[in-house]
Amino acid sequence: MPPLTIRLNPADNVVVARADLLPGTDIPGEGVRAAAHVPVGHKIATAPIAPGEAVRKYGQILGFASAAIAPGEHVHTHNLAMGDFARDYAFGLDAHPTEPVAAPATFQGIVRADGRVATRNYLGILTTVNCSASAARFIAEQFRGGILRDFPNIDGVVALGHGTGCGMGSEGEPMDLLRRTIAGYARHPNFAGVLVLGLGCESNQIAGLMRAEGLEEGPNLTAMTIQDTGGTTKTVKEGVARLSAMLPAANEARRETVPASHLTLALQCGGSDGYSGITANPALGACVDLLVRHGGTAVLSETPEIYGAEHLLTRRAASREVGEKLVARIRWWEDYTAKTGGEMNNNPSPGNKAGGLTTILEKSLGAVAKGGSTNLVDVYQYAEPITKKGFVFMDTPGYDPVSATGQVAGGANIICFTTGRGSVFGCKPAPSLKLATNTPLYRRMEDDMDIDCGAIADGAATVAEMGERIFRLVLDTASGGKTKSEILGFGEDEFTPWVLGAVM
Repeated sequence: MPPLTIRLNPADNVVVARADLLPGTDIPGEGVRAAAHVPVGHKIATAPIAPGEAVRKYGQILGFASAAIAPGEHVHTHNLAMGDFARDYAFGLDAHPTEPVAAPATFQGIVRADGRVATRNYLGILTTVNCSASAARFIAEQFRGGILRDFPNIDGVVALGHGTGCGMGSEGEPMDLLRRTIAGYARHPNFAGVLVLGLGCESNQIAGLMRAEGLEEGPNLTAMTIQDTGGTTKTVKEGVARLSAMLPAANEARRETVPASHLTLALQCGGSDGYSGITANPALGACVDLLVRHGGTAVLSETPEIYGAEHLLTRRAASREVGEKLVARIRWWEDYTAKTGGEMNNNPSPGNKAGGLTTILEKSLGAVAKGGSTNLVDVYQYAEPITKKGFVFMDTPGYDPVSATGQVAGGANIICFTTGRGSVFGCKPAPSLKLATNTPLYRRMEDDMDIDCGAIADGAATVAEMGERIFRLVLDTASGGKTKSEILGFGEDEFTPWVLGAVM
């Protein structure tokens, strides 16, 4: 039988429970006995820990004892707290060349006229402001049912509304960020054609958006406002006509064999638990290492959820400049949360804590495992176009829909999302794969989960083996295989641009 607990590093003074441990349970190999009930995924002390002493997991500090902890005690929010400590950024110390594979993997992608490669073939309706979100949805609904039956190579018509675009300054960083996000979607290879829809009087004027982002109307990009068109009914009719005119050309898309270097994989985790950093996240990291060796790109994000573990990434920075860019984003977030009356340890969520995660340091140490082990080659602002191949970082909030929206705006054409509690998620136009951290979750939510990484904790697969399975699933999905979230219809409501500044 698999052991009752998991030890992640010889230097750790805690181990992780593989099952509910009842009081008095002997922990083989650790020489301790459970002093109280320890839930699955939670930590149990294997040595005495004095007040103020560091608690270590993964060989790293995840907090400090807020009370004396005896061997066998449950270690969680009642006796473990955050604390400041020095981190050695050691820029580039662990950077090393990545050896490419001799025969790169391939997938069946859609090659656009300009050479960009898509994994899906949608038409999209992008809104400049919340006031045009309903009209966009009304237009998309006209394409439900049989209207696309004669266009089998089109995956659908997607309406992406959001909650901002007005009640804000017409210029400045918040507007720049919103426009960059919308433009990233307008340019996304997974959209064969796009209609940009506004109300007409909003702060985010279509003309300003197009000018600021260098967008030009043409056969595959058109723009209109509800006010100029004459109201909702006329707008729906005109929107349907404009998108219908794009259908024949969009339907000409055909899949062909292309190298895996055309994949840009967004890395997400949500509803994390005590197994996230043990199973699904390191397995996804192994997949990332494979993808990078095959010439592709992987994008780690969620800056608040690497906090306290950023030194593990700066050590892999391809240059000091890249490492400093990451540290600058950490400092920005420290300042940002302080100004808004928050703190970085507001994360983990209640669900994370129920799953065994105690501090943001612990969550971050598990989260960075999604990034594998190759060099960090660049750091991007939110929704910036991703231009480098290899492992990169994009600055985003930890809130999954906002983070993934930025990654897709930057060019990610597929997503892998790990979860231990059971997040349900999709992100059109990019397919999103869900990776369960534990087998009970996978079995309970099999309609939502695409792969079970709990086999690692059960001793049925290694991290490397699971990473290979994920990599092959990524290739199959990029070739057109449907994800569970696509089958369920997720992906439109999850479009959530990051809102900066006051809503006026």
